[in-house]
Amino acid sequence: MSLADELLADLEEAGNEGEDGLYPEGEEGDSLEDIPEEMEVDYSKAESVTSIAKLRNSKQFSEITEKITLYIGKNRKNSEVSGPVEADPEYRLIVAANNLTVEIDNELNIIHKFTRDKYSKRFPELESLVPDSLDYIRTVKELGNNLEKCKNNETLQQILTNATIMVVSVTASTTQGSLLSEEELKQLEEACDMALELNQSKHRIYEYVESRMSFIAPNLSIIVGASTAAKIMGIAGGLTNLSKMPACNLMLLGAQRRTLSGFSSTSLLPHTGFIYHCDVVQSLPPDLRRKAARLVSAKCTLASRVDSFHESSDGKVGYDLKEEIERKFDKWQEPPPVKTIEDDAYQEDLGFSLGQLGKSGSGRVRQAQVNEATKARISKSLQRTLQKQSMTYGGKSTVRDRSSGTSSSVAFTPLQGLEIVNPQAAEKKVAEANQKYFSNKAEFLKVKKESKN
Repeated sequence: MSLADELLADLEEAGNEGEDGLYPEGEEGDSLEDIPEEMEVDYSKAESVTSIAKLRNSKQFSEITEKITLYIGKNRKNSEVSGPVEADPEYRLIVAANNLTVEIDNELNIIHKFTRDKYSKRFPELESLVPDSLDYIRTVKELGNNLEKCKNNETLQQILTNATIMVVSVTASTTQGSLLSEEELKQLEEACDMALELNQSKHRIYEYVESRMSFIAPNLSIIVGASTAAKIMGIAGGLTNLSKMPACNLMLLGAQRRTLSGFSSTSLLPHTGFIYHCDVVQSLPPDLRRKAARLVSAKCTLASRVDSFHESSDGKVGYDLKEEIERKFDKWQEPPPVKTIEDDAYQEDLGFSLGQLGKSGSGRVRQAQVNEATKARISKSLQRTLQKQSMTYGGKSTVRDRSSGTSSSVAFTPLQGLEIVNPQAAEKKVAEANQKYFSNKAEFLKVKKESKN
């Protein structure tokens, strides 16, 4: 038997052992569950939108809207609540209203799919050009069978941007869709009206929850405002669910995916939700807003956990967190500290200095960059030589400096005024000393002879 045959035999034995001994009877099938794949339902064959979207006519929807109308005129305070706040009927109404907004969003998605499947017969390209569900529904209601309404339509300009309208009008002129029947148009109009009515109810619930945010989540409202707090709490599904959410996920609540139809994506801001667009973050420069959104999200998570346990009902924790946020914002926007510039003695000895750069009152911004590794270092003897060369006798003379072709032996002195000097006198003394000690013709004056022992 070859090595390959032995290996195959061992694998077969291992497989048989696994089938017989590792999984006893009845356990193998129970341990693994079949996970059904999420399939998109086709609503094109549905007769009407009321057969698939039943929330608007439900008993729960009507009861919650009636209670909101009843409570919206009352202004209550925390002192009026006796016992645990969960037992208060208005608190339970707020939680139910938040849960209802999530159901309304799901219902709007169903209506959007129904409208898309029905209207794809007339204008199939509109789905990719208008990705937002509500904008798509409003556009379908405005256009209908007549796609020529895209041009010079004031109502459509309030729904879509001018660039999107231009792309929609060009695509509508070349679409291969067919006209819809009167019954299909009636079904689409009914679906669009239901979606707009549900969206209006959702905004009414948001307004009510926003007016009660100081009652349900005072600390969170102080940080980001009542409007933003109501939005993120509505999407999260209540204050308890919001308090369990990490800060990185809370920052993405309200993020929208946009398609710019082939235009530039430089203005697109991915991974930005309600917190990024709140007033606290938008007050900063654009380069600091993402960093600020992360900080505000972290503080909102802490504030929501405090509110979920009904601590600090006066908002003290919220004020402390907001003060900490503002303090960090001010720290980020501070200018960098000014570096102190020390005088370089070695460079000045070589005749190079920074002048007035970096000194107080100079008004200069920059200084020459000096590399510490290659900075020149001179000995003391070279320093004395440079000092002798820079010395002048009898005052400042243009002959000694050789700075001009019109040389003169007249020097200006502070004591006697004008004075005629010999600028070569100092050089003559140096030359005589050099000839005495360092001349090529100089001889040794004394030579000590070695003694022979």
